[in-house]
Amino acid sequence: MPLADRIRAGLHAIADPARAVGQQAYMKSAMPFHGVPVPEARRIARAVAKSETDRDVLLEAALELWNDAAHREERYAAMTLLGLRPLRADPRLMPVVEHMVRTGRWWDITDELAHRLADAHDARPAVTAALVRRWSIDEDVWVRRIAILSQLGRRDRVDRDLLADVIEPNIPEREFFIRKAIGWALREYARVDPEWVRRFVAEHELSPLSVREALKHL
Repeated sequence: MPLADRIRAGLHAIADPARAVGQQAYMKSAMPFHGVPVPEARRIARAVAKSETDRDVLLEAALELWNDAAHREERYAAMTLLGLRPLRADPRLMPVVEHMVRTGRWWDITDELAHRLADAHDARPAVTAALVRRWSIDEDVWVRRIAILSQLGRRDRVDRDLLADVIEPNIPEREFFIRKAIGWALREYARVDPEWVRRFVAEHELSPLSVREALKHL
């Protein structure tokens, strides 16, 4: 049985229709849920794919799960496959990530995929930096959000110039998810360099939401 089908079967086997109703309402999702908790959907994807080392097979399964998804957990599983070791530094991931962001169009999708950009920053810093600078001025709000969040988790490896470059074009944006992302990215970097974050906030006219988030732990 193909990898994507085995993952679907695993999700279906533990479906909880009662839970699914609440999940769909919470996520404001047009796509229905199986009622599988997100950590469990990820666990199933990793368990089914644990012995698969062929990058082509993993990438094909991820795209099939994503594009043919009938339940949202299939998309969570697809994103999980992208984070497995054989694919983590694969340069082919960036068009796939962009496709998922543009078609997923919600915070749970974008925020999960930001981890793949963080991996790419480590593997191919110059190419990835150029990519997220382009994405930071894209018309799509979710593409801009992932550009802003693309260095989450990098701690002392954060490129401060790049962080400023992706935030600054978005400062006038009134969209909640962009303002929240700006604050979140700054708040995370404040754990490493609080003085830089304080200066950045003082020197830019950020929204109250962004400021509140950025300075939350300072």
